[in-house]
Amino acid sequence: MNRKTFLKTLGIAGVGASLPFSAKAAKNNKFGNPPGGCVLIPAETPGPFPLDLTENTFFFRQDVREEEEGVQLNLRMKIIGLENCLPMENLRVNIWHCNKDGYYSGYNGNNNPNQEGLTYLRGYQITNASGEVEFITILPGWYPGRICHIHFQVFVNSMYSAVSQLTFDIDTKNAIYLDYPDLYTKGEDPKTFDTDNIFADGHAFQLATLDENPDTGGYSSFLEVTVEGNGVATSLGHIEKETAKAFDLGQNFPNPFRSQTSIPVTVKQPGHYVLSLWDLSGKRLANVIDQKLTPGAYVFEVPFSALGLSAKSLVYQLEAITTDGTFRMPKMMTAAK
Repeated sequence: MNRKTFLKTLGIAGVGASLPFSAKAAKNNKFGNPPGGCVLIPAETPGPFPLDLTENTFFFRQDVREEEEGVQLNLRMKIIGLENCLPMENLRVNIWHCNKDGYYSGYNGNNNPNQEGLTYLRGYQITNASGEVEFITILPGWYPGRICHIHFQVFVNSMYSAVSQLTFDIDTKNAIYLDYPDLYTKGEDPKTFDTDNIFADGHAFQLATLDENPDTGGYSSFLEVTVEGNGVATSLGHIEKETAKAFDLGQNFPNPFRSQTSIPVTVKQPGHYVLSLWDLSGKRLANVIDQKLTPGAYVFEVPFSALGLSAKSLVYQLEAITTDGTFRMPKMMTAAK
């Protein structure tokens, strides 16, 4: 199977219509009392340069920098469900933002010249067992009219996605700009939250941390994001209905895991089954099984050492070829830190 076909089963390529929740409802929820005690992320515009990341499987990657210069930023996001405030795993999270000079890849315009066909600072990942994704990027610059920000979109299922933006503490961010004048040549960001047309009505739940990272020499950032849901992975629900005719693919256990983990499978239709492992940039690493199976319950141990792999976070996928067709289902396995 090629990378594009694999990513389609993740809901990454060819996903259905995405309907952001009401901006008014989200803003009102800042001051309400949601069912689970957490607060729905405010909905925001995707901005002038969103691009549909689902149209290009190239964007399934953790490091989105390409050749862009800037202070390294390791951005971690945790997605939780509004109904019970629990982590939501196996969801797709997109991010995109401008470069150090305030330009977005993919478009040409008077205020965004010579960027058409470029792909920097865009990408997506799948949430792990803790509901988290991590990207390696740079601290964005700023451009006239907007404070420094990063766009993100969380796909909860084929009919609902949450679109919002995050930002940073002004003093901390501006201090970084001043510390690296050769990179951030425009200097301090002149905007405040009150004068920014997106964050003027509130930013408390969109303010990401920004701390020095001694391991990278750059900075780390974290934001917890609440979306509609109940802490159960639902992003693949439309696929699960189809694959349930052939098999049920369980979550690996233990999860998170340290040195070993197992994958439960219930086969409903006889056929040829392939259980494969993929890294977080969409590269196929190995097959756990590649054989004919009859109906029944199975548990497959993942032999990391025998496969020449380290025990790390991966995506696993089961493919079944039966008399009714070909069925696929992926899930994420999370290595303990």
